[in-house]
Amino acid sequence: MTFHRCNCHYIPPHVLGNMAKKGEPAVRQAARSSAQHAKFSRGRRSERAVKISEVLSGFVAGATAPAPGTGAREVYDCEHEWRLRVRLARGEGDSETGDTDVDTVYGFAETVRGYFAELGRNSIDDAGMNIVLNVHVGVNYMNAFWDGDEMAFGDGDGQIFTSFAQSLDVTAHELAHGVTQFTANLDYYSQSGALNEHFSDVFGTAITQKELNQTVDEADWLIGNEIMGPTLYGEALRSMKAPGTAYDNPLLGKDPQPAHMKDYYNGPNDNRGVHINSGIMNRAFYLAATDQIGTQDAAKIWYHALQNLWPTADFNDAVEIIVESARTLVGDGVVPEGTTQTVRLAFKDVGLPT
Repeated sequence: MTFHRCNCHYIPPHVLGNMAKKGEPAVRQAARSSAQHAKFSRGRRSERAVKISEVLSGFVAGATAPAPGTGAREVYDCEHEWRLRVRLARGEGDSETGDTDVDTVYGFAETVRGYFAELGRNSIDDAGMNIVLNVHVGVNYMNAFWDGDEMAFGDGDGQIFTSFAQSLDVTAHELAHGVTQFTANLDYYSQSGALNEHFSDVFGTAITQKELNQTVDEADWLIGNEIMGPTLYGEALRSMKAPGTAYDNPLLGKDPQPAHMKDYYNGPNDNRGVHINSGIMNRAFYLAATDQIGTQDAAKIWYHALQNLWPTADFNDAVEIIVESARTLVGDGVVPEGTTQTVRLAFKDVGLPT
């Protein structure tokens, strides 16, 4: 299989675009800069090669470069440069550094790695891939992303968005893009792209709920609320419970996510709606999880289904495979009787045939 290495960003382009038009001068500049660098190169490879060789040679004091293919964590401090892997700050087993972002994402990566290990997965690619995370990327960079090989976190501007490295949901969501890449390899366009975003939201919220020991009723089902700065307290990027209600303000605009197929977005923006139309599938997952199944059992069904999808799969394909996965896991005794019917009803409620 050829793996498509998409740049999967946490903040949707329409949000940054609105901020670039409507914010105060400093906000507009930060949003424009973040949007311009949305597809920035992972760095001049010759320079990056030099940095990595320095690390491997032991020139960076206090950090140990893990052997590749061991599922180890590598956290790099990009020192506000617009490239990745500038300086290895902490490797697997190294002591705390005192840098809150470095140490926080180091811990979050273990949480994500452990979650997927319980599902039988060996790191992101199921083959012991090292988990590479880059913090302090760029200047006031208001985003985080998975680029096909590694993760990058901006610090935010402190007013609109805080550090992306401080959110477990951000880390889990973006690393889950890697899991999708090495399983279904869903194209990052139209419905297959919306499925790509949807699966990241599913695993992001499932991992967060498990780590916080939350029930479906205790969880807020919000995506991105942890990174909202003082200007936007009370807002979020997406709501799995009620798509379309996550935010509504002059700076971010109005949440465009539909909750039902009758409101499906058919426009060209956002790679034909990858962050927008994911709301329909997100709502279906929420309904299934809250109707007796629970988030963790629902996530097991969705993970099983992910192994059986393909790059160009659309919503109808996903529904068929997810329902079949529910049936399989009921038969295996992994999830309770009645689960298949609950999943079917959840999809029916958002206008998807089963």
